Amino acid sequence: MSRNTLAASASIALLVAATGSAVAAAGTTRGAPPPRPASGLYLGADLSYVNEMDDCGAVFRKGGKPADPFALMKAAGGNLVRVRIWNDATWTRYSNPADVARTIRRAKAQGLQVLLDFHYSDDWADGDKQIAPVTWAKLGTDAQARALHDYTRKVLADLDAQGLMPELVQVGNETNPELMGGKKDRPIDWSRNARLLNAGIRAVHEAGAAGAIHPRVMLHIAQPENVLPWFDAATKAGVHGYDMIGVSYYKKWSSRSLAQLGQTLAEAHRRYKVDVLVVETAYPFTNAGEDASPNLLGPDTLIPGYPATPKGQLAYLTDLTRLVVANQGVGVVYWEPAWISSRCKTRWGTGSNWENAAWFDLRTHEALPAFDFMGLDYRAWGGARK
Repeated sequence: MSRNTLAASASIALLVAATGSAVAAAGTTRGAPPPRPASGLYLGADLSYVNEMDDCGAVFRKGGKPADPFALMKAAGGNLVRVRIWNDATWTRYSNPADVARTIRRAKAQGLQVLLDFHYSDDWADGDKQIAPVTWAKLGTDAQARALHDYTRKVLADLDAQGLMPELVQVGNETNPELMGGKKDRPIDWSRNARLLNAGIRAVHEAGAAGAIHPRVMLHIAQPENVLPWFDAATKAGVHGYDMIGVSYYKKWSSRSLAQLGQTLAEAHRRYKVDVLVVETAYPFTNAGEDASPNLLGPDTLIPGYPATPKGQLAYLTDLTRLVVANQGVGVVYWEPAWISSRCKTRWGTGSNWENAAWFDLRTHEALPAFDFMGLDYRAWGGARK
């Protein structure tokens, strides 16, 4: 471990200790950690598309009447809304600071907690590629680490000033490749990667120490087969200061079964001593479509025993949550239940590529039974958890 890494570790330790002392002395006035859900489980969905769907004229319904997805989630027993943020996505007017604030405001108005997902990119960052923001791409590692740190802290400080500090923060989205420039199957420079990740983690802790809420910090890896190798390497490289591991699980893109997913979650919890959860998953309720845009989740994503029906979708989510809880996990977050078909165009066509995996029926956009998984009692599967 380098001198810089040791110094960073000491700084984080002092910061966390100081934050804890301040909270103990002042109650929950500033820098307080967010309360865990009463059930002990984070159950919810990524609702980053709702504002865009509303602006596109889409109407969500419950019992045939217009309904707000945030209110539907709360009424069904959900407690967490995930929202993504891009640095400077000039190709869209969504997932920028103003749109994110709009989403968080809607979530908090319903009493829902928020997970803010930093992509550290101007576009989609995922398990195949991590594209550096244009303004950071040509900087050296030191300058990139400073830029990432300062950007993260500013976004959080600006949200805190509006009373919108998130309870949870992701430092990166599906960071299987090296942050800001890595590609799938390309070796990771862990010296650089650790510096960037630690810069983001440190920024969250600093913003939290000064803010109304001290967010919990999540690192996020796509597909369970990648989790243990990545976190073993990250630990060896000195990545520290996080307290949650989020895992994406889409059977279409994973070589692991549901049972193997559970084994991975249990081992990650044991090995790294942090909370684990499935922070992205999805399942189709039909193989049909509402528009000409092809469905990303077709018959090739189905798991035996879970047909592409509304009941099959609910059964998948229910059994997945039971599996997660039984293996020391603390939640399930769905992606993306509100990306229904609308008149708006994307870069891939008019409408949606995900409407058959949403939580709303085709054409009528009536709420489906999938919402109900958030209100079920999971205590029998995880001790004291509900």
